[in-house]
Amino acid sequence: MFNYYLELALRSFRRNRVLTALMVLAIALGIGASMTTLTVFYVLSGDPIPHKSRQLFNVQLDPRPLAGFQPGAEPSDQLTRFDAETLLREAKAPRQAMMTGGSGAIQPNTTTLRPFIAQFRYTTADFFSMFDAPFGFGQGWSADDDGARARVAVISKSLNDRLFAGANSVGETLRIDGNALRVVGVLEDWTISPRFYDLSTSRYGNREEVFIPFATAIDLKLSHQGSVSCHGREVANDTTALNAPCTWIQYWVELPAAAQVADYRSYLDNYSSQQRAAGRYERPPNTRLRDVMSWLDHKNIVPGDVRLQLWLAFGFLVVCLVNTVGLLLAKFLRRSGEIGVRRALGASRRAIFTQYLVEAGAIGLAGGLLGLGVSYVGLWMVRQQPVGYAGLAYLNLEMLLLTFVLAVLASVLAGLLPAWRASRVAPAIQLKSQ
Repeated sequence: MFNYYLELALRSFRRNRVLTALMVLAIALGIGASMTTLTVFYVLSGDPIPHKSRQLFNVQLDPRPLAGFQPGAEPSDQLTRFDAETLLREAKAPRQAMMTGGSGAIQPNTTTLRPFIAQFRYTTADFFSMFDAPFGFGQGWSADDDGARARVAVISKSLNDRLFAGANSVGETLRIDGNALRVVGVLEDWTISPRFYDLSTSRYGNREEVFIPFATAIDLKLSHQGSVSCHGREVANDTTALNAPCTWIQYWVELPAAAQVADYRSYLDNYSSQQRAAGRYERPPNTRLRDVMSWLDHKNIVPGDVRLQLWLAFGFLVVCLVNTVGLLLAKFLRRSGEIGVRRALGASRRAIFTQYLVEAGAIGLAGGLLGLGVSYVGLWMVRQQPVGYAGLAYLNLEMLLLTFVLAVLASVLAGLLPAWRASRVAPAIQLKSQ
């Protein structure tokens, strides 16, 4: 019966081409606008590391002066160098990493390439294993290399392709701002989006191409990049100095078990109490330990304008569906004579209802196909915008399937009332009027 109803729907399309085209266009525009904004929202609000997001935690402490303190207020997003190095040294988590961003000039070892600026990450040995960074060649450095301020580096695949033609460059020399570093590892293509471990710099895009031990970067006085917040009565000229009262370092820990999370929270509170007793902290213990998704929610990773656009797009879809309901009513009730004949020949109300619901679904499928094209155009327009997440606006398989599901579902919902009205047509009245 479904095939028969579908055949009837196609015949109806040919008889009422203009009306059908208007309904298909209305659904396509609503679906296209909705899927464009929904795809952008999905990309921005997705879990960047789903298999470990509940095991990775951002650490927050509050070294600020007592002035302005309000109970329950948020502590600093980042740590001072003194606190970060102390937590790293005490190593109360199975894995931990301190880090910050940077940039500098890379001097190629060949005359065919000119020096260029690249993005850096200064971090510690556990970084690569914590964030599951995949290696094509070599491996990351060790904790001993951190302590020895070793002149080593891990580079990205794109940088390896550019400098060493994609060959195994482990053991080669990388020159940064006049300093020679030995390459110990080359990453495979690896992108975390959003870059949750450091939201103080670019959240999307701008891949980091060189990873250097934090202590080495400090020793070589490499350029630091990112937000810095200083507090206290005296602010050092060098905000990166060990005892400078400035927060500028991100600190992450990996805690696989719930008991470890509870223990680490207690450790942070005890550490804050110790620092207060020593005179470094003035405020009572004020700590936070958020996992990846809680951290992204706290930082409002999805821009407000994207949320607004999403609601506006779905509002536009509702308007399109309301118009479609009106058009379907007009189309179905114009065929009241045909319905009366079918009812007189024995067709049940359920059969009439199903027939017209199938027709509405077919219109939705056609609208979904056209809406898919509208979505592609909309996402192309998003990629032309000067925003960091623009390059991520692509329709993946999940969104592709959702487009058709949403289109058919929306059209079926829009067709419920018209199909019900069609099934209630009284055959006797229609036959008398013929």
